[in-house]
Amino acid sequence: MTVIGTGYLGATHAICMAVLGYEVLGVDVDPRKVEALASGEVPFFEPGLPEKLAEALESGRLRFTTSFDEAAAFGDVHFVCVGTPQAPGSHAADLRYVESAFAELAKRIDRKALLIGKSTVPIGTAERLTEMVHELSPIGQELELAWNPEFLREGFAVKDTLHPDRLVFGVASAWAEAQLRAAFSPILDAGTPLVVADLASAELVKVAANSFLATKISYINAMAEVCEATGADVQVLAKALGFDDRIGSRFLKPGLGFGGGCLPKDIRAFKHRAEELGVGQAVAFLGEVDAINTRRRTRTVDLVRELAGGALRGKRIAALGAAFKPNSDDVRDAPALDVARLLYLEEASVVVFDPEANVNAHRAYPDLDYADSLEQAVVGADVVVLLTEWQQFRDADPAALGRLVAARAVVDGRHALDADRYRAAGWEYRALGRPHGSATHQLVEHEADATRLTLS
Repeated sequence: MTVIGTGYLGATHAICMAVLGYEVLGVDVDPRKVEALASGEVPFFEPGLPEKLAEALESGRLRFTTSFDEAAAFGDVHFVCVGTPQAPGSHAADLRYVESAFAELAKRIDRKALLIGKSTVPIGTAERLTEMVHELSPIGQELELAWNPEFLREGFAVKDTLHPDRLVFGVASAWAEAQLRAAFSPILDAGTPLVVADLASAELVKVAANSFLATKISYINAMAEVCEATGADVQVLAKALGFDDRIGSRFLKPGLGFGGGCLPKDIRAFKHRAEELGVGQAVAFLGEVDAINTRRRTRTVDLVRELAGGALRGKRIAALGAAFKPNSDDVRDAPALDVARLLYLEEASVVVFDPEANVNAHRAYPDLDYADSLEQAVVGADVVVLLTEWQQFRDADPAALGRLVAARAVVDGRHALDADRYRAAGWEYRALGRPHGSATHQLVEHEADATRLTLS
């Protein structure tokens, strides 16, 4: 098999499929990526993936190239894993890279083969690409197309590839389904649930899933806004709601909101495509989901400003985190960096530290200052703001940090710190949607799954 595109999705897929025992050729137009991967270097941070790359290269089943000619001659099935970023000046998905990858393969393939899209695309893309490849390919309709959406979580990509919670095959023929079953046979043999669908349904699964998750995150953050107006505690609310089996606790976590290379651009592209199809009203709520998420960033700045005495100019702010989530160096649409930038625009002196994302953050925002350690970041800080919930930040000793800062004031943008520990160490602690006082509400489980609220 070939894997076209060796970014986050493509590199992970190529490496893991080789580990499963397949002969895999990774293809990318960027020779630097190809050279790095071929030499055993993963060009982004993902726990466990460097070890899998070493295993795959040592097996001899994984190679990398920049040649589409070589890919067309090599592959029986071709996975297209290139990016679909937000188009400049629009909420639509930019499909240039997807279209180019399919076209370059189609022009070269001269025997029956299957092209498989894994990229997140608007509904109708697979149907349109099918027509395109039939026109371009020397074998016409003998070149078939299928869609196999990905559901990777950054920080858990190896697990999600080798042990996914489900597989979705969007196919137009029994032959295409058989090829996909063969390509994923070790995973299917392990009992992974499979949904066989038409092309349009397979395309819709990914954007619908991301839209649902984004909605759940923004819902609890909307409740945080209500809590701030009423004095209620959003953490208590979230925990109480989570005990309802119909709701569940996953993704019902208040805080700074979502970011990264998927959820923000996917919900915008979904809304844009629905409007093109004349069903924009059905997903109009996604506009408010996006707006709630954005408001969390400005409200976090408000909390920092309040702790800084009402004005940020000249204040030293320690920004802990730059990646959009822990166990990642991805800073695309990262709420953490957005907050740091907003603080900087109010003339604060912002010092950023992230265990893995400093380099990418500096590339995106070179005007910010970057520290090499947590301790260096907080020295002399007037306010510390937690923006990415790395375990290193969770485990930090508030008493030790308190000896380094200028003022013991912390904004917990991710509800990740132990508020009682910080307050006991003399810190003024603030978090979105939580009361200002020192009391902590806790929800305690009792016998027979009964629950009651206690104030400690």
